[in-house]
Amino acid sequence: MKKLATLLICMTSTIVLLAQENQDKVIQKIDRLLEKELKKKNVHNVFLSLYSPTDDFEWHVAKGAFKDGREVSTQNPFYTASIGKTFTATAIGILVDQGKISFEDPIAKYLSPELMEGLHNMEGVDYGDSIRISHLLQHTSGIPDYLEEPIDGSPGMLDLILTEPDRFWEPEELVSFSKDHFKPTFAPGTDYYYTDTEYVLLGLIIENIGEMELQEFFLTHIFTPLKMDHTYLNLRPKPIHPTRQMAEMYAGTHEISMIESLSADWAGGAIVSTGKDLIRFQIALREGNLLSTETFKEMQKWVKETKGMSYGYGLRKISFKQLFPILPDWEVIGHSGMNGTSMYYCPDLDMYLVGTLNQLEASKDAVMLMVKVLMECKKR
Repeated sequence: MKKLATLLICMTSTIVLLAQENQDKVIQKIDRLLEKELKKKNVHNVFLSLYSPTDDFEWHVAKGAFKDGREVSTQNPFYTASIGKTFTATAIGILVDQGKISFEDPIAKYLSPELMEGLHNMEGVDYGDSIRISHLLQHTSGIPDYLEEPIDGSPGMLDLILTEPDRFWEPEELVSFSKDHFKPTFAPGTDYYYTDTEYVLLGLIIENIGEMELQEFFLTHIFTPLKMDHTYLNLRPKPIHPTRQMAEMYAGTHEISMIESLSADWAGGAIVSTGKDLIRFQIALREGNLLSTETFKEMQKWVKETKGMSYGYGLRKISFKQLFPILPDWEVIGHSGMNGTSMYYCPDLDMYLVGTLNQLEASKDAVMLMVKVLMECKKR
């Protein structure tokens, strides 16, 4: 029996050693992928976090440097851009679970007549009263996007963010900008069109129903309960615990992480966070620690976004095989951001992934990087 026990111990130790060696090789390969991204034009820092509960695997890495030469670390939070839409949608879900609101409520019930006036007039018809909260969440309202280029030739919001960096944008101003410079694209509920204007309206609804500012709602109902100590809404109150400087973000050659005009993001994508905090958020969302099972299921009502991508309520689903037929038949659910951020869960691998390239010109590269990283994770 002693010999058998010794043999079993040796076999177990060998298996663990081999597994660790294989895991180390995978990490080395992923590390090389990140180094390759870092060498690309205008990419100054790269962050990646991976976690698999099934395999008891967790890895966090940051590469690159600040303009002054200081190296970034995993303790530096980063701008998550449109990942913030998942937080806003979750906040709406919390209000639904509290019985204060319904996904199918008309938005006019919670917004002022002044804000609703001229919000969705198309071909002589005012569709304002037909817009539901679900339409805003799913980008099916037909409301135009204030971040697009105006058809009247005037400066767009992205131009103004860069040329008026000291300007602080209030949410109502963003809605007014949309109404003044754009036209609706279709009647509510008849098509899909991604627009940040909808999420600004959702933020205002959260403030009206929750009876507190958006950042306070996030802090009270999400950040504090989940101990997301290094997560906050940009240009608003500080995080729960002292947190290092936000990693620098770029729009081409322009470093924009500290400008006041980023206030134009707000409920559509102004969350600043770390890989660890975002993984904690995803786990809580999936395991029912934030929303009821029914509400989270409702958030996964998918409509087609584009090839290989579907959209729910503040959630995006990417189907690898639809993107590229040679890839495995995997799906990831979460959200992306225009600055190359990713926050996804892959059920097929039981793997959470969070990362950023912190460059507005690198959003497509970020999707490809996620695919490559998960393909390497398969080999563990």
